[in-house]
Amino acid sequence: MEVNPLSVILVKSDSKGDRLLFRYPYHEQENNEPSNTKRRNPYALSITEDLLQSPPPPASNISKGSLTGISDEVLSSLFAVKPELCNQKFELKVNDVRFVGHPTLLQLRSKSQDDSGLLLIHIVFALQALASHSVVKCYYDLSKRMGIALRHEEHRCGYISDQILTMVTIHDDSYTSNFEAAFKKILEKCTLAKNIKNVYDDLCSTGLVSIRINKWIPLSFCLPQKVHQWHLRGKIVEPEDIDRCLKALRPYHSLLLLYPVQQLYDFTSLDGSPSLLRMFSQYSPLKSLQTLAIDSDITLSHVFELTAHLVYWAKATVIYPICSTNKYVISPDAPLQLNSPLIDKFSEVFPNMNLLRIISDFSLPTSLGQKCNPLCQPSQQSQLVQMIIWMLQHHLLLQLHTYIQYIPTDNGFTQHNLNEIKVVHVTPMMQSNGLINSSSFSIPFKSASRTESESEASVVSETLEARPDSELTNHSMNLTNVSFSSADEEKQECQELLLDFPDEERNAIFKIPASSNSEDLNLFARLCRNGYFQGNHHIEEIMYLENLRRSQLLQLLDKFRDVLITYETEDPAIAMFFYST
Repeated sequence: MEVNPLSVILVKSDSKGDRLLFRYPYHEQENNEPSNTKRRNPYALSITEDLLQSPPPPASNISKGSLTGISDEVLSSLFAVKPELCNQKFELKVNDVRFVGHPTLLQLRSKSQDDSGLLLIHIVFALQALASHSVVKCYYDLSKRMGIALRHEEHRCGYISDQILTMVTIHDDSYTSNFEAAFKKILEKCTLAKNIKNVYDDLCSTGLVSIRINKWIPLSFCLPQKVHQWHLRGKIVEPEDIDRCLKALRPYHSLLLLYPVQQLYDFTSLDGSPSLLRMFSQYSPLKSLQTLAIDSDITLSHVFELTAHLVYWAKATVIYPICSTNKYVISPDAPLQLNSPLIDKFSEVFPNMNLLRIISDFSLPTSLGQKCNPLCQPSQQSQLVQMIIWMLQHHLLLQLHTYIQYIPTDNGFTQHNLNEIKVVHVTPMMQSNGLINSSSFSIPFKSASRTESESEASVVSETLEARPDSELTNHSMNLTNVSFSSADEEKQECQELLLDFPDEERNAIFKIPASSNSEDLNLFARLCRNGYFQGNHHIEEIMYLENLRRSQLLQLLDKFRDVLITYETEDPAIAMFFYST
């Protein structure tokens, strides 16, 4: 895996010269030069123009996931840079290895303020040359932070001077013996060497580093390309991907912690943000971020920052608040094989419950409202919510949202006859899974022009005037004429709402009976103009942005179903945290 470091190297340079003090892992150097490339005769010349002679294979400095083939003296000369190159990014590529570091220049506490008291400390990470730019950037940041912490400790108590003296003494005493024994003894005597070893082990195992330099300065680091792979198997999550998803955060989203709250209290350092602890005290996956900000007495922007911090460190993920209208389906890459360790883990949390039996109910998209029986006890409903939370934490379920697409032309319909339009509703998410849910229905309508309406009104008027025993007065006739005029004005008003629509679209919309209601038509036209019916906004987002009730929006979709189709899929803003492909 290209995100793991090959080695961590500590080099110093001062007035006495440069030296490699410690590296981990340490092992015997190997000669990587292939045997067939050695010339048997020292006076023989190699003919490079000979096309029949195969070129020598490229040299490699990686063996069994570790750095090899480069001596300590060469590494020391490479990393002991001039003072002009200190306190900035260092990057060097040798064959198939890329070295990344941040050379730090510091003043020794016990020396005078001159050039003789300057010391160069350089912690270098050896990576595979194929490592991405974001991985290189993360390791550079870690080297920089370690250098800053060491400079602080040298200024406070001379920590680096003591550690270097111990390391140099061990090297001098073990000069004639095996160098591996020297590194082993340094690891036993020096706390800085132990910190370097812990950093290497943590990066290779979990991607989370948490150490204390000199048992005083806390240093925490997260390698997102590594830490997110426990739930996104086989996928490298770049920090840019996380930033792009966090920019799509909305107040109607919710926070889902992946660990118990008490464990996250331990994760928070002593000098951590007090607002983070306050947010933990009010946390609930049933609350939106906006509600969580209000309950915690924290600004919404700061809640977004805390959410981004937890997501980056793989301590939380982003979901939509759990409610009865949420619709879930089994995640495409859910590890649900018979020997999956999640089955036993689920039984430990929920005794007498079988994970496969519970999750089978979500083979088809199912809402919580369909799962909750009104006759169930509150404890049973609460247990169901807790099981949903557990399955979301382990990325076994995926929430589906309803998106809307505006299709006003006849290309989106199958015409049945002059008075009927046949609409076929297909859910693309279910079609992709091989489950097509289509329902066909006919919508009768009558097309009546304004001339026909006026002629009908005149016929009624003439009939009323021809009745000799009519008890209607001229005043009542005026009211009748006023009522017809109001109807004409309402129709004209409805037509004016769609003046910016093409003629073909207006004709299709006016065939819908609901278009005669100016309020419904006004809402429909406004949502169309704002781009909500282009398949980019799900219902929950439209409800929030336009301050609409769910029932109000669903009624509108039902009334204008002739020109609107719906489909169900995941929210792309948070889908990255649930998919491994």
